[in-house]
Amino acid sequence: MRNVVVTGGSRGLGLGIVRRLMAGGYAALAVARHMNEQLAATLEQAEPGSLQFVPFDLAEVDDIPELVKKLHKDFGPIYGLVNNAAAAADGALAIMRNADVERLIRVNTLSPIVLTKYVVRHMMADGGGRIVNVSSIIGFTGYSGLSVYAATKASMIGFTRSLAREVGRRGVNVNAVAPGFLDTDMTRGLEGESREQVARRCAGWPMSTTWLMPSSSCSDRRPRASPARSSPSTPAARHERRVLLPRQGLAAGAGAHGADRGASAPCPANGHRGPRREVR
Repeated sequence: MRNVVVTGGSRGLGLGIVRRLMAGGYAALAVARHMNEQLAATLEQAEPGSLQFVPFDLAEVDDIPELVKKLHKDFGPIYGLVNNAAAAADGALAIMRNADVERLIRVNTLSPIVLTKYVVRHMMADGGGRIVNVSSIIGFTGYSGLSVYAATKASMIGFTRSLAREVGRRGVNVNAVAPGFLDTDMTRGLEGESREQVARRCAGWPMSTTWLMPSSSCSDRRPRASPARSSPSTPAARHERRVLLPRQGLAAGAGAHGADRGASAPCPANGHRGPRREVR
């Protein structure tokens, strides 16, 4: 079985991802600070070797290199990484404590970047891999009282796009998903009214939207909806740089990122070919 590391894999969305991976025949390595009843119950029902719990606090960034070394030594090659773990804190920026700001940036941005750095080294040496970064719809829409959280989630989109260009030629696909509101322990920590407002705002978006920016040779400069998504296993999909935006929950990863910068697709306006990229 191929190993897939899932951070924040003990509850909520992370545990849901772990269960789907197990059902798909992967070996899930759930990284989290503590064991809980939900994960323990999942472990009891798991097939031998399909789920391992790895205790680790991702806020301890300096210890991440040793974590990755231990994962590779104990379980073998890492085929996939899902950067799902995140912290949340609501409140106006002007009155937030600096410690809270630093914690969000450390857990939501710095930690997944450093973890990816060490995991992707092994992936390239092993001949390839898959990375999925979990962003948030708040990173695109914004929301009053969630400015720092939104900044950290928006940073994962830029990270995904750029890393894809760095490692795509080495067989590593990098994708991002931006879920809408989910009823998890993290969102339950928001104050009641704020939580309800975020849920209502996310519910107003369509399930997902994909836009293409026409090339410079196109006469029609307006972005248009993509008619279809290629399977990640097809050659065409390997030449796409895409971020999928499921507005009301997690969806499957979009086309593989990291292809040649010169990859092209028919212009939606007039059929000309040119560099393909997406805008939101």
